[in-house]
Amino acid sequence: MVDSMGAREVVSRKLRVTLQRILGGQSDANIAFNDLLNVLHALGFEKRVRGDHHILWKEGIPEIINLQPIGAKAKPYQVKQVRVILSSHELGFADE
Repeated sequence: MVDSMGAREVVSRKLRVTLQRILGGQSDANIAFNDLLNVLHALGFEKRVRGDHHILWKEGIPEIINLQPIGAKAKPYQVKQVRVILSSHELGFADE
């Protein structure tokens, strides 16, 4: 049994690892779609969904991110687009 604090640490670590994988660019084809969405949500992006299109935006960021899954994975070219946006705006978690 994991207490609520332990569960939060596991999620935070998973988000950090996923963010590192996104920014590292070594495994764009192996990023889970839901993990990508969770990282963007944790970074403050808002979302609306139309069909399988997930549209994300953040105040102060002019780019809008449009994501669609391919099975359970994110599309590699969209992971690259997210990486470019995160890098160009120096977005990440406070403790990194």
